[in-house]
Amino acid sequence: MTRGLSDAEVEAIVAWAKGGAPEGDPKLTPALPSFFEGWQIGKPDAIFSIPEFTLGSSGQDEQQTFFVDTNFLEDVWVDAVEIRPGNRKVVHHAHVWIANPTPAAPRETGPKRVSYTYRQGTRVMTKADAPVIDDGCSHPDGGRWPGVVTSELGAMLSSFVPGKAPETWPAGIAKRIPAGARLKFTIHYSKSANQEEKDTTSVGLRFAKVPVRQELRRIDLHNTAFRIPAQAQNHVVTACYTFNEDADVLTYLAHMHYRGRSMKFEAIYPDGSTAILLNIPRYDFEWQIKYLNATPVRIPKGARIRLTATFDNSANNRYNLDPSQVIRWGDNTIDEMMDGWFEFVTPLAN
Repeated sequence: MTRGLSDAEVEAIVAWAKGGAPEGDPKLTPALPSFFEGWQIGKPDAIFSIPEFTLGSSGQDEQQTFFVDTNFLEDVWVDAVEIRPGNRKVVHHAHVWIANPTPAAPRETGPKRVSYTYRQGTRVMTKADAPVIDDGCSHPDGGRWPGVVTSELGAMLSSFVPGKAPETWPAGIAKRIPAGARLKFTIHYSKSANQEEKDTTSVGLRFAKVPVRQELRRIDLHNTAFRIPAQAQNHVVTACYTFNEDADVLTYLAHMHYRGRSMKFEAIYPDGSTAILLNIPRYDFEWQIKYLNATPVRIPKGARIRLTATFDNSANNRYNLDPSQVIRWGDNTIDEMMDGWFEFVTPLAN
């Protein structure tokens, strides 16, 4: 399926618009499209919903977190996951994570964790004096905050972002949800409706019906320490990840905000050779498409994945709210992110 227009189609539309957009023959008007309203993955085997949430009418967008118990008595394998916003007028995007049954106990001993971010309401932003690491691939922390231990191996179950279809995986490949796990919903609510709204976003799970041969895993690769100068038109930010085992990569998804211009996934092999895995030359925040390899791409142990993003913080970017501002990482749309997610499985033994 193609989600874009060819150059010839674009030129035809532009010529029509410049010609005054004349109406064609009404007899040739096609029927209005019909939109599917139900679950796209079919009837889910389990559905989990957040408690009803009321979003106020004023103020900034909100980032809200909800925990929902699964009450699974044993490990569950799922081969399709779909997040359904309860109110599409206000749910801009949502993530569902697999969380431990009980929250981790606070650490009482050891050095105090350094924080490079601060909170303003529900919005989390980077402190002005936080370290700057644009080229994460040349830094020991890979673009993450220095000294802050995190893991790229994501526990994210699924995402709902503009333009993305539900998660479905080939027969024999599934994601494991441990017994007793909770589901953590993180939802970005937009206040563009300018009125009080209610939401009960849900996630539907389809259990694997055939024996699972390979567990689906995911890498959340990101740079959080970048700094985009004011008026910068082509600012480059990188992040890297090195595989410690052979992997067959199945999918990719790029995530930035309105200043995101392009993103490229590359493999750097142990012998020094490189290959482009995915190139998105014109990133669009409103169409965050998940890209699937026609056949899995083998990435050998020791190979490095390099993520290269460019940002346009200039007045040439029509989506840019204020090109005079220096931009850093933040979870609100008016800030920026640099994330590349890809899913993989461990190759089957011959």
